[in-house]
Order: sequence, then structure tokens, then C-alpha cells
Amino acid sequence: MSNRFERTFTARAEHIDELGHVNNAVWVQWIQDMATAHWDAVARPEDREAFFWVVTRHEIDYRGNVTEGESVTGTTWIEGPARGATSLRRVEFRDAAGKVIVNAATTWAMLERASNRLARVRAEVLAPFVGD
Repeated sequence: MSNRFERTFTARAEHIDELGHVNNAVWVQWIQDMATAHWDAVARPEDREAFFWVVTRHEIDYRGNVTEGESVTGTTWIEGPARGATSLRRVEFRDAAGKVIVNAATTWAMLERASNRLARVRAEVLAPFVGD
């Protein structure tokens, strides 16, 4: 199973700021959407039922942008082993030419649904995300 997950986003009018391109807050939302979709698509059902994730840190580099009507392809993956209750996720967005225009390292903490408390990320929870 591949450890990479892809999704395409198209810039709509409401995503555009006064500079004429996608607003930085939209990129953050797309990063969150990628992570959530990846979890929903790949996590084991018992893990989706028992846990949820919250962001504790975003580190984003903006190297380009897109305008209304243009699309980007986002790719995300889990990098390295979990550290306690946290896991590092990478995200890259490529424009139509294939150039990486936004990349991010985001740290997510796993919480137990029943208690809303931090939970140590066990290897079996991340196993579906760390294939070839």
C-alpha cells in the first residue's frame, strides 16, 4: 500500500485574496482537508472510531501561487515514526506544470474520542500509512 495520498483542489472565487491569488488561510484549510481525507481513506475502522487528530503546529513554505480557476495537486504522507501522541505529516501542492508551489510540515496530536485526551500513537495505528 502506498503511503502517499493525493487530492486535487481548484481555486474558486471565494479562495482569492486582494492580491489575486489563493489566500494563505485557504492553503491551511486545504492542508487540513488533505490530512482528514487521508485518515478517512486509509485508517482502520476501529481507529477512526476510537481516535481523532488535532493540529499542534503548521510550518508552511509558499514558493508560488495559483489564481481563480487553476488547480493544484496535493500530496501528503506521514514522515517517520510517531513521537508519543504526535505524528509529522508532510504536504506538497504542485501546479499544472508539476512545480511544488507550497509545502508544509504539520504536527498532529491524536486524541481518544471517549475522553478527548491525548493518546500515544501506536505502531498499528500508523501502519496503514507507512507502506512503500
